[in-house]
Amino acid sequence: MIGLDQVNIRFATPEDEETCRRMDPYLPAAMFAHKIALGELLLVEAAGQAIGYLRLEYIWGKVPYIGLIWLVPEYRGLGIGTATLKFAEAHLRERGHTFLLSSSQVNEAEPQAWHRAVGFRECGIIAGINEGGIGEVFFRKEL
Repeated sequence: MIGLDQVNIRFATPEDEETCRRMDPYLPAAMFAHKIALGELLLVEAAGQAIGYLRLEYIWGKVPYIGLIWLVPEYRGLGIGTATLKFAEAHLRERGHTFLLSSSQVNEAEPQAWHRAVGFRECGIIAGINEGGIGEVFFRKEL
């Protein structure tokens, strides 16, 4: 078991591009360098190994949105995801943002529960947006 004091959360650098690609199969390969340069990819490390990842997006170029937050399964439930979120929130507050959006597929009970547990509130649903006609629940968190 590791403690939060053994976890390093930081912005990805160009040297991390390959690691980011392995952690995020959804982002087109051509986008990684750009997002790293913009400071929109976070890496979570323990014992020098990448164990988590957070990708920020900006809807309409200005509304912050978590495009993906992911942890290696054995590191879930230890507060690491929450610490990663707090790191991103502090970064966004420093840049003048007052809220953050995120989402989860309607059939994903665990991610929805996590969002609610860390202070997000449901703010809408888009029906049928995902593969197989699955909807997406959107969440908002005040910063």
